[in-house]
Amino acid sequence: MKTDDGAQDFLSNPQIIKNYSLLQDIGVFSHINQLNKEIKDCKNLLAGAVDIFNRTTIDEILDATVWKISDQFLPSFIVFLWKPLQNREDITIKSYRNYKMCDIGVTVPTIAPFVPFFRKFPKPIAFDMFTYQIKDSVKAEELTPLEKINPEILIPILGPSGLYGIVMVGRKMLEEGYNNEELFFLEQLMGFVSQAIQNHLHYEYSVRDVKTGLFNHGFFMTRLGEELARTKRGEEAASLMVMDVDKFKNFNDTYGHLAGDRVLECIAHTIKQAVRVEDVPSRFGGEEFTVLLPNTPRQTAWIVAERIRTSISAMQVPWEPPLPQVTISIGVVSFDLRAHAAADEIIRRADEALYQSKENGRNRTTVWGAGLLFRIQRKTGDTAPVMA
Repeated sequence: MKTDDGAQDFLSNPQIIKNYSLLQDIGVFSHINQLNKEIKDCKNLLAGAVDIFNRTTIDEILDATVWKISDQFLPSFIVFLWKPLQNREDITIKSYRNYKMCDIGVTVPTIAPFVPFFRKFPKPIAFDMFTYQIKDSVKAEELTPLEKINPEILIPILGPSGLYGIVMVGRKMLEEGYNNEELFFLEQLMGFVSQAIQNHLHYEYSVRDVKTGLFNHGFFMTRLGEELARTKRGEEAASLMVMDVDKFKNFNDTYGHLAGDRVLECIAHTIKQAVRVEDVPSRFGGEEFTVLLPNTPRQTAWIVAERIRTSISAMQVPWEPPLPQVTISIGVVSFDLRAHAAADEIIRRADEALYQSKENGRNRTTVWGAGLLFRIQRKTGDTAPVMA
């Protein structure tokens, strides 16, 4: 590959100058321009790949992909259809116009009907060609949401686990349709995106509980050890809550294990909605959950626990026949420099507080205090908590 100085030396060569018209007529300079464009595209592709691989979350990967596609083509919109949990068909939609997220006002319930097609044709494809080829193999109502979005190009995001998602790219703002070189660029870029997503998923599988999407027991224990070490350095207190589903066995015995699984999934979703990014919601095992709250004193931890408890008691679990109200009991413990306790002891204290919540009628929060239990007598609708 020639540098700018090298290219200048080439063009100033007396032999080149002497035969300039001939070289121009036979297309040498056009070919050089084309090669320079391809080199530039390769540099952009590699720069985009580096940026995408440096991202640490799925959302960041998708954002970086949007920026790279927009910089290259300036499409009218980009829409991601994404399966956040590979064992579920629920779809998350992220849409962008002019580099910013927007609402397209369309719901896509599943991408499952399109999996066989993209396994057979794993490349970017014009949307009208896609609809022509797939119309006889899918139901009209399954294709309707995509037709409402009306993209120009569809790009599958594929990996060992199948179809992770679909990228839908609108028409270009300033030019005509996408040419073969641009489709090739998109195909190569999506190869990098797919690999980045696979790497992220492999990491997530190592630290996440498959059923609920919360952190697993091993990751929780690691973070608890880190928080204990931090508080022992004299930094702000942290808190731990342990929660257990009340009479969970009744859901499994009466409505079946699939109903019990759905209860756990809904509880996990409610917990995630109620905590901060820096908190560590985990599935401790069975129907027991934990939330580690860094930089959180006792009273604040109680407020968070009550927010989670009341949200779960008001939660509607989609199931037929309708399930009874779901409630949880919670034990909370806070620890700081004065705790003088290892991780197992912190968990034991939270478990002790949880046991008191169960003993006192369930669907309540109990906070463990220094040397004794601070029992919070509040249930839904009661007055402010009283600590004894």
